[in-house]
Amino acid sequence: MRDLPPLSALRAFEAAARQLSFKKAAEELSVTPTAISHQVRQLEEWLGLQLFERHVRRVALTRAGRALFPVLREGFDTLVRGIDALRAPPAQDVLTLTSTVAFMSKWLVPRVPAFRAACPGLDLRLHASDEAVDLRSGDVDLAIRYGRGAHSGLRSELLCQDRFAPVCSPRLGVRGQEDLGRHPLIHFEWRRVEEATPTWSRWFASIGRRYRAPGGELRFSEESHAIQAAIAGQGIAMVSLVLVAEELASGVLVQPFGPELEGFAYHLVYVDTPRNAERLGRVRQWLLAEAKLLEARESRTQRPASKPKPDTSRRS
Repeated sequence: MRDLPPLSALRAFEAAARQLSFKKAAEELSVTPTAISHQVRQLEEWLGLQLFERHVRRVALTRAGRALFPVLREGFDTLVRGIDALRAPPAQDVLTLTSTVAFMSKWLVPRVPAFRAACPGLDLRLHASDEAVDLRSGDVDLAIRYGRGAHSGLRSELLCQDRFAPVCSPRLGVRGQEDLGRHPLIHFEWRRVEEATPTWSRWFASIGRRYRAPGGELRFSEESHAIQAAIAGQGIAMVSLVLVAEELASGVLVQPFGPELEGFAYHLVYVDTPRNAERLGRVRQWLLAEAKLLEARESRTQRPASKPKPDTSRRS
C-alpha cells in the first residue's frame, strides 16, 4: 500500500496553496477556514515540515510548500482529466472538408441536412478558404478544388463541370439580350484574370459585341455576394450555374438567355493513401451522389443555346 497522508489534507493544502488564502480555499471546498487550517496542520505534522508561513491577514508558502504544490497540482489535474475522459460521451467520427468560400456557402452548406441523413454518426467539419490547403499536413482530409484536376501526389475525381451565364431575378422582367442595357451588370473579383476567365467582357466577346454597361455596374469581392445581389433584384450577374443551381430550380433566379461560357470543373482531391479511408469513402460517395442528382436536374432544364469556351482561371 502507498504510504500517503489523508486525501482531505492534500486537497486542503493544494487549494490553499493555489489561492494563497485559507478563506478562499474553504469557499472552494465548501468547508470552514478553521477546517482548512486544521487539515493543513495535520499534513504538516504528518510530513514533519512547515508548509505555510502564517501572517495576520495572509499566508505564504515555505520552501517545502513551494516544492509540494506543483506535484499535487499536476496529480490532481491528471486525476480530473482521467475521470472526465471516463464520464465523457464517446466522440463521433469527424472528417474535415475544405473548399472555396463561394462553393462552401452556396453548394455544401445547404446540403448539410442531406449529409446527416446519409452519413449518421459521422461529423463533417467544413473549412472555407480560397487558398489551397496542404492535404498532407493532416489537418484536412478532403478538398473540393476548381481546376483541371491535376494534383501531384494526390487523388483527383471529377465532381461536376462548371459553366457561367447571365442570371437575374424574374422580377426584373428580362427577356433577351436587348434588356441588358436597362439594368446594372453585376461582377465579382477573380483571383486571377486571364483571357479565358468567364467575365462579362468575355461574354460580350462571345456574341461579337464590345462590353458596354449603360445601366451601370455593381462589383463585389466575393462571388456569393454577387449572387445575393442578383437574388435581391439589383442587376444581372455573370456567375457559376453550379452555384446557383438551387435558385434556378426554385425560380428565385432565371437564366433568360445565352450563351453559356464553360469553365473548369470541381474535383474531389485527397491523399493517395488516406488516413481515414472508411470515413472519407462515405463522404466521397455522398458528394458524388449529390453531384449526380444536380446533373440529372440540370439535364431536365431547358437552357438557351450556347457556344462554350474553355476557362483557364478560377479560384482553387
